[in-house]
Amino acid sequence: MQKMAVLPNARLAQAFVDYAAAHKVAIELAPEADAQVALWLVDDSQAAWVEQELARFVAEPMHSRYQAASWQVAETRHARFHYPSAGLWQTVKDKSGPVTITVMIACAALFAMMILGGFEVVVRSLLFPADSEQRWQLWRLFSHALLHFSALHIVFNLLWWWVLGGRIEQRAGGSKLMQIFLFAALFSGLGQYWLEGPYFGGLSGVVYALLGYLWWLTWLAPERGLTIEKPYVVFMLAWLVIGFFQPLGMNIANMAHVFGLGVGCLLGLWDAKRAA
Repeated sequence: MQKMAVLPNARLAQAFVDYAAAHKVAIELAPEADAQVALWLVDDSQAAWVEQELARFVAEPMHSRYQAASWQVAETRHARFHYPSAGLWQTVKDKSGPVTITVMIACAALFAMMILGGFEVVVRSLLFPADSEQRWQLWRLFSHALLHFSALHIVFNLLWWWVLGGRIEQRAGGSKLMQIFLFAALFSGLGQYWLEGPYFGGLSGVVYALLGYLWWLTWLAPERGLTIEKPYVVFMLAWLVIGFFQPLGMNIANMAHVFGLGVGCLLGLWDAKRAA
């Protein structure tokens, strides 16, 4: 089944369902938030016809062709709602993409290795370059972003990576998300190393870059659809400030957050101006 559209009320949706049924196209209804109704196409091979007819229907929902179709199928109609159920993994996939998921899996796999006895090996191999011997191991400039040191650390970062990174990947593509990841990992790591030393890790610098990117595009180019809700921005900026007080004794890489946010804002500014 394929979700084709969301309409504002069930009565309107039923008119199109009846019209489709009159043309031997089966569509089921599913409730959505705010009393809206989703149209689910049973046979995916008919998607092209449905898309074309939906465009006509949205333009003229009160046209006589739809009323005629409702009368035609009234005797055979079986009004029912389809309640699609999606597991956690399906939900993750639906709101992200390959790059988002690959980074999440990499972080989770490394964290599992660390807690199962490989902490020293993983950290020694992927930590930000700390001495002259590691200076030319260039992967370390990026791999530090995949390291997490507690369950709370990884859950918090992966949740925000999925919410913000998935949004960017779905609307701007995996290459854009990877670009932000690489720039943010590099410069947030350099900033943290420069001011506080090499012993840090985590996606939080990248997450703040995603925040900055969406924040500035929301402000400068909202028509591109790469937007973020104001409560998210307020919460993350508040947490940025709170981090400098090291709440609950947590060792937070605050400069990585600051530099990551700056990188994201600059990339958002660049993309907004380039698209103007």
